[in-house]
Amino acid sequence: MTGSSTQGIKTVLHPVSDLAKAKAVYAALLGVAPQSDSSYYVGFEAEGQHIGLVPSGGPQGMTSPVAYWHVPDIEAKLAEVTAAGATVKEAAHDVGGGRLVATVTDPDGNVLGLLQDR
Repeated sequence: MTGSSTQGIKTVLHPVSDLAKAKAVYAALLGVAPQSDSSYYVGFEAEGQHIGLVPSGGPQGMTSPVAYWHVPDIEAKLAEVTAAGATVKEAAHDVGGGRLVATVTDPDGNVLGLLQDR
């Protein structure tokens, strides 16, 4: 192991079928209004966590929630986890503001997200 650490899970994205209904439920659950609110993504910040709502699973076709591990070097972590047996599902790419994301699957098909802020 290279010792490339994580900063923990700080972001969880949820695919939703009805953005307006989901936004109301998550606002009630978290007790806060969304920090970002658009037709393609609604994001909440609560207690150091970012909770995102993605209509219809977005372009990545999410079918279940994905937890994103925050890492200091996404390419190093991708190399580390693929060497250990994970498979790249979505290669690292910029989603805006210098934020890089990627997803991998573990040997059982579970999706793990990686996120690096520049």
